[in-house]
Amino acid sequence: MRSLYRGFFKILTSIIVIICVANTGVLSAQSGKSSAQLKKDRQKIESDIANTQKLLKKTESNQKAAVQQAALIRQQIRNREEMITNLNSQIIKMDDEQEQNEREIKQLNKRLSYMKADYAQIVYNAYRNRRLLDKITFILSAEDFSQMFRRMRYYSIFAKNIREQSEQITKTSEDLTKKNEEIEELRSDKLNTLSTKEKEIKNLESDRKKKTQNAEQLKKESQKLSAELKKKQHKRKEIDAAIQKAVKDEIAKANAERKKTAKENAKKPSTETATTASSKSRATTTISMTPEEKNLNTSFVNNKGNLPWPVAKGAKVSDFGNYSHPDVPSVQIENHGIDIMVESGTSARAVFDGVVTSVMNIMGTTVVMIRHGEYLTVYQNLANTKVNKGDKVTTKQTIGTIAKSATSNTHELHFEIWKNDKYVNPNEWLARR
Repeated sequence: MRSLYRGFFKILTSIIVIICVANTGVLSAQSGKSSAQLKKDRQKIESDIANTQKLLKKTESNQKAAVQQAALIRQQIRNREEMITNLNSQIIKMDDEQEQNEREIKQLNKRLSYMKADYAQIVYNAYRNRRLLDKITFILSAEDFSQMFRRMRYYSIFAKNIREQSEQITKTSEDLTKKNEEIEELRSDKLNTLSTKEKEIKNLESDRKKKTQNAEQLKKESQKLSAELKKKQHKRKEIDAAIQKAVKDEIAKANAERKKTAKENAKKPSTETATTASSKSRATTTISMTPEEKNLNTSFVNNKGNLPWPVAKGAKVSDFGNYSHPDVPSVQIENHGIDIMVESGTSARAVFDGVVTSVMNIMGTTVVMIRHGEYLTVYQNLANTKVNKGDKVTTKQTIGTIAKSATSNTHELHFEIWKNDKYVNPNEWLARR
């Protein structure tokens, strides 16, 4: 009888151990989120590479797009470098997951051997005490009713735990099979990832050769390109001046409207107050906001770094800031925003909720300005527009179709963000691509 009780307690111990093993599996599943994110990032990079490759093919026969092609090649190289980094991370993650699975397999094998040994001992003890284990004989041989009840209860528990022990052995065996299958799947994924990495390294080397060849070609045509870029920069400065004037006019107009509304709502406005407000309205460079506009402004600020791009697909070919042109160093670039090259027919979209404050034509290019509290977003080089002045727009709403650039014959959107009358770096506001 003592051996039967020992077997019973060993079963309970084994059940506790199996619960611990199950919890370990949950932790492994949680760590798998990082692996899933890596795969998601990889898909995004693959999409960017495919898009840039498509744009590159379109510029191959375009003699005016040599500078854009150089920018696209640089972008493609960055994408491939990011892809290789991602693939390396995936391989490391798969190695970690494989090691974790192998450790768990060892633990499961050890527990399985213990459970089988315990189960064998229980079966052996049951055989030795088979007469006592005859249910009717075992119960009816009790000396009194109390002992009979205890034997009935013990028999029930004993039978239940033998059944559970058998089930746990089966489940542990299934877990082992599953873990082994996971390892095989990881090995297959790792081989595919390594193969993809090798291809990307070859593609990267090819792109770097293209970059060198392109740079040599640009050097040969440096004088011509320098003249073209300087002409483009001159035109951009004129457009920038017009946009800056439009921004200041918008601020003055908004403040005048706020002042007018405040004056109408005031019961007894004094002449002195009105004069002071008027002078402040003319001098200020800060947009006066209603409570609704303040809420919109707060939402816009809270989304810094997460704003969607003004196009669904595209490649940045000119960046924000003042710098020497990477291909023609003699030309100084002054860019208040970013330039994004897209395919023909691509739409520009609002990066956030707001109100269209201007739809204007500046030197043959259509510009849309949208206000988001004290912030303004500017969308330049549109062929046509889908919005009108005063319209309320929502995030990602189409505002127009992007036009062809006169200097390069490529379709490009120039995008800016302003805070009051000062432009800010769009890269700090748009979501990372």
